[in-house]
Amino acid sequence: MNYKNIIVEELDNGVGIITLNRPEAYNAINNALLAEVSNAIKDFDANPDIAAVVLTGGEKVFAAGADIKELAELDFASAYQNEFIKKEWYALEHHIKPIIAAISGYALGGGCEMALLCDIAICDKSAKFGQPEVKIGTMPGAGGTQRLTKAIGKSKAMHLCLTGDIIDAEEAASFKLVSQIVDHDVKSEAIKIAQKIAKMSKPVVRLIKESINNAYESNLQAGLAAERQSFYTTLALEDRIEGMEAFIQKRPPNFKN
Repeated sequence: MNYKNIIVEELDNGVGIITLNRPEAYNAINNALLAEVSNAIKDFDANPDIAAVVLTGGEKVFAAGADIKELAELDFASAYQNEFIKKEWYALEHHIKPIIAAISGYALGGGCEMALLCDIAICDKSAKFGQPEVKIGTMPGAGGTQRLTKAIGKSKAMHLCLTGDIIDAEEAASFKLVSQIVDHDVKSEAIKIAQKIAKMSKPVVRLIKESINNAYESNLQAGLAAERQSFYTTLALEDRIEGMEAFIQKRPPNFKN
């Protein structure tokens, strides 16, 4: 597929890369970009050679938020009737394979919400996060009041969403918004993480991802029940037998997926 707003790469080691590529607009998120990201994710999910995906932007900006010019033309009736945001963000919300966000520079508004939808987020020291929608008379609509609250807690989420303040990489890490800060090329580090995941059993990786998402979205007892069922499922996998035999024999496992 010929993409205009993103760059898509497939590495030989089972890693796919999606790079947001609207530098003239600071990678502002519009419907065209979202559609391309959605298609790329669907293609990677369907590609048996891809085990994990890296989502990144430019060196100075991940995504500066929604495209305000496009957003300004919306009205209530069309947004409500056409389920704006819901259908555009569906693939990001329901992706199958692990996605690692590699963030440099600004991840604001929709950019922050996009990072929150990834399974792992890492950044460099230049990263900035925030939900500044209140400053233009609106509010987050793609998870900024929901996933952000679950990620960093009510008080801090209230602070960011009600004031539009921006936090730096150190503060984002302290609030567990990112899993780590790197002092070198963040994209390369994200690829290393994706490569580690790609070496694991794909069915087991998927079960773990689903189980952690259950913890994020359900109560503890329901999550524990789902986790046990997923654990039982791994007992039926040839990869589980291979993994344990390899450990006992002190050799690398040869997973067949």
